[in-house]
Amino acid sequence: MFANKKHLTNATVGVLVTLSIIALVLSLLKIEDVTLPPTAKYGMVFDAGSSHTSLFVYEWDSNKENDTGVVSQTLSCDVQGQGISSYANDPPKAGDSLRECLRKALKVVPAAKQRDVPAYLGATAGMRLLREQNSSAADQVLAEVAKTMQEYPVAFKGAQILTGEEEGAYGWITINYLLDSFTKYSPKAHTWVRPEAANIFGALDLGGASTQISFMPEGSAINWNETSKFTLYGYNYNIYTHSYLCYGQNEMLKRLAKELIVESSSSTRADHPCYPKDYNETILLSSFRTSPCTNQSDPRLTLSDRNVTLEGRGNSSGCLAAVKKLFNFSACGQSQDCTFDGVYQPPASGQFIAFSAFYYNFKFLNLTEGQSLATVRETIEHFCTRSWEDLSSSYPEENPERLPKYCANANYILTLLLDAYKFNETSWNNIFFQMKAGSADVGWTLGYMLNLTNMIPAEAPVRMKGHVPSLWAAAVAFIILTLALGLAALLLLLWG
Repeated sequence: MFANKKHLTNATVGVLVTLSIIALVLSLLKIEDVTLPPTAKYGMVFDAGSSHTSLFVYEWDSNKENDTGVVSQTLSCDVQGQGISSYANDPPKAGDSLRECLRKALKVVPAAKQRDVPAYLGATAGMRLLREQNSSAADQVLAEVAKTMQEYPVAFKGAQILTGEEEGAYGWITINYLLDSFTKYSPKAHTWVRPEAANIFGALDLGGASTQISFMPEGSAINWNETSKFTLYGYNYNIYTHSYLCYGQNEMLKRLAKELIVESSSSTRADHPCYPKDYNETILLSSFRTSPCTNQSDPRLTLSDRNVTLEGRGNSSGCLAAVKKLFNFSACGQSQDCTFDGVYQPPASGQFIAFSAFYYNFKFLNLTEGQSLATVRETIEHFCTRSWEDLSSSYPEENPERLPKYCANANYILTLLLDAYKFNETSWNNIFFQMKAGSADVGWTLGYMLNLTNMIPAEAPVRMKGHVPSLWAAAVAFIILTLALGLAALLLLLWG
């Protein structure tokens, strides 16, 4: 009996050794490199506009698609107060204004990733104007916002003033990215692919101090001076883009007011055809000195500390005529490849997204649903004839400083699109007024981040040693069997 037990024990140990060797061989056999899922990366961009500042936080996978990150918007935050250029006389307040949005941004970025987050501030036309007027004040404002951003645990990359052409081109990138013109996810291929016959959209941006147009002209335009080149998702793009400083909405309104005062026969009052009937606004002439767009010397008007009252007349045709005088169309002669002030532009072709103030004004007038040009004109004409009492009672929730200016803004948009950019009854239907695409805001910041991700190095995919699943399962089975037999052998020895 003792001999039988000994034979059984020896046999068990033999099987145990054999299984151990098999398990070891299986665990070492056919080991492969396994790529772990990519980790999320983040970036943040401040859009420091002429009238306000916003912060956007973006997220993308660390292994980029053809060297451009596939980016989504994680957060948008509106900074309280006016644009940073308004703090020219107190620059530290420009930096302080950003703090609340920076705190909110850090709440959506994991703590372990915060110090790797590239953070940028891009200033647009408001700061371009301030730099023209007082370059040292502009530098101080940028220094203060940079100082504030460097106090937070992010990888601060700089605060800079964008050129108008950069602003226009980045807006164009944003639109076409959001509308899947560059790359689109294919469920069938389980990857991002370039859409066949991609429809590339043009971009129309109207800010407070400047306006931009950007698009890909048909054919090969010969006289391109305003060209931007980009490589996105492995393809090269050349676009026409131009920015018109002093032709933003707010600067237009100031220039219009100044012209109406100049043309008035009275030294204390002037008719304003765009303002509603019975609406008055008093302006200090010296206020025109605050902007390079209106501070030019004019022998017809001394910019003194004298007040002038603008009296609304509610005259739609008079408003349109007054707005058109702000453009120098005669500088183009008979050329169709010219907008105004002698600026070359190839014929606008394709579909366009009109955003920012283009959208906000037409949204207020309920004109963002693809209405015909005839309907748009009729709606604007009717709105312009309404009295201040009628408007203020019909729109009690609307900002009373903004409400009287919709007539001028709408006529300005018509003049810019029809007379300057040369859209017509037919091509008008190719303009879409919108401010969002998907869940992201339309603007230059996403395009800026997308372009910068070409410069931000992609992380190499994290790799680990792994097994083919069937071999891994077999190895585990043999290891469990070995442990079971080992335990049985131990019990036999103890029992014996």
